[in-house]
Amino acid sequence: MNEIFAYRLKNARIIAGLSMEALAETVGVSKQMISKYEKGKSIPDSTHLIKLSQVLNQKVDYFFRPAEVELPEVSFRKKYALKGKRLKTLKGFIHIQMENYLSIESFLSINSEFKNPLSDIEINYFSDIDGVADKLRKKWKLGNDPISNIISLLESKKIKVIEVEEENKFDGLSVLIDNKYPVIVINKSFPVERKRFTLLHELGHLLLNINERYSDKDEEMFCNRFAGALLLPEDAVYENFGTDRKNISFPELKNIQELYGISIRAIMYRLKDLAVITAGMHKSFSIRLNSNSHFKNEVDEVRFTELENTGRFNRLVYQALSKELLSLSKASSLLGIGVSKVKKEFALI
Repeated sequence: MNEIFAYRLKNARIIAGLSMEALAETVGVSKQMISKYEKGKSIPDSTHLIKLSQVLNQKVDYFFRPAEVELPEVSFRKKYALKGKRLKTLKGFIHIQMENYLSIESFLSINSEFKNPLSDIEINYFSDIDGVADKLRKKWKLGNDPISNIISLLESKKIKVIEVEEENKFDGLSVLIDNKYPVIVINKSFPVERKRFTLLHELGHLLLNINERYSDKDEEMFCNRFAGALLLPEDAVYENFGTDRKNISFPELKNIQELYGISIRAIMYRLKDLAVITAGMHKSFSIRLNSNSHFKNEVDEVRFTELENTGRFNRLVYQALSKELLSLSKASSLLGIGVSKVKKEFALI
């Protein structure tokens, strides 16, 4: 019991972004006592336990709940803009979210192990990306139609999507936990078109088998093209824009933006990559974008009306609750809301 409490307390403190000193001061104990708690040498009394629960925004039962799914350390493919304490906080948050996610799937006997549908394809050239994106669309039976909801698509393919509130410098990241649980973390506050592109960019990091001769910077470019190719397939580009265009009208761009949920900036990159417009024409567009604030505001206006929000985890919890596989208190703990709110939201038909 002490070991479970020690692990849970440390993880909750890291997620809250608190040092031992800060937690000790808030709870009203010494730093040495917090250290004893986290080493499993002592358990707080009921008064301090409740205080810890309140300060760390975790239910009391969380601190004593055995890990129903064992997960290894979360590690990322490279250094992100997030560093130090904030990176540790994010890792702890992902760990808890994944533990909860896999736990509820276990209750419902859902096989959550993921297999990469592109694992047998090596990417040797930048121009390979469109063909690979087309193969994925075929394997996932997407055709050339717009993808209405990226998050729903990813979640249906056993890819976990976790939304976090972060600073503007953070777009998203991806990680494959234990070589079988893919996770994409996305900035919840971003505009929908940016979220959609970032989700598919991170999907590229998870799926693409890029030749080792390419650098991390090259990989980012490959993943950008992959995201653009999935959002706006090559056939759709030629069908809507034709080839060898000398000029592109703004209404054309807005129409595709509204239909496919891809930003005008990303559309223009697609047109350049597929040689519908020249590199010089794209450069002129970029110069105008940086020098004309009115034009920039028009280009960056969000026009896609569908929402991109996670919901599968909550649905699974209520499904398990309706099948009487979970108690109200367990559902409350997994959802991170009070029992009274779970009762209010939970209604059987």
